[in-house]
Amino acid sequence: MAARASVRSLAWPPKRKEPRLGAQAERTRAAILQAAEASFSERGFAATRLEDVAAQVGIRRASIVYYFPDKRALYDAVLADVFGDLLDHFRDVLVGDEPLPRRIETAVGMFVDHVAKRPSLPRLLLRQVTDPSAEELQVLVQEHTTPFIAFVGEMVRGRRARDEARLSSIDPAHLACAIAGATLFFAAALPAFVPGSGAGEMQPEALAAHRQQVLEITRRLLHLAPDPASYATSPERASGDGSPPR
Repeated sequence: MAARASVRSLAWPPKRKEPRLGAQAERTRAAILQAAEASFSERGFAATRLEDVAAQVGIRRASIVYYFPDKRALYDAVLADVFGDLLDHFRDVLVGDEPLPRRIETAVGMFVDHVAKRPSLPRLLLRQVTDPSAEELQVLVQEHTTPFIAFVGEMVRGRRARDEARLSSIDPAHLACAIAGATLFFAAALPAFVPGSGAGEMQPEALAAHRQQVLEITRRLLHLAPDPASYATSPERASGDGSPPR
């Protein structure tokens, strides 16, 4: 059970404890986050002004400071909101009892679906990484995307336990970028690929086709069986944690 224990010990960021607010205050805070997410994704951190966010919500700039002390805190809260649910779901998948390949595919499909539901996510990420000197990039990398790299690292290490020769050359960061980048770029550039689509809008047919393509890419990169039905009798089933059967 060593591999399962290592999964549980991943340095996932703890769930944030937001201050308890009244119903109206909760609605106002949610509206601020929604407006800020749209503004950060469209204009970037530097060009976004709290005055503009406040105007979209219909409140004064000073009211934002009641919920978020400054623009950096608001930006961090937006990222936490965008990534929070996804990280929570990843936690559940990682410690599940399914064979490792099935857990991998569940996580990949989950990521694709999450991006489809949050069209601002690819724009937020792609806009930020175009300015590698920005301090905000460190917040994005260290606090919100590092868990994804750690997750992929655990997948690779779990497979290496019984497949060292073929997986020894796989770098977790490169693998994570290959899997996540395929969906992020596709969602951000969707209108160019699917005529009639708005920015970030992924129709069910396009979503299903893209999810299938990303899963097939993942199988090839990790040398997984092309037929998911075989996972039920794969070696991972013997131990339940991705390590070879004893």
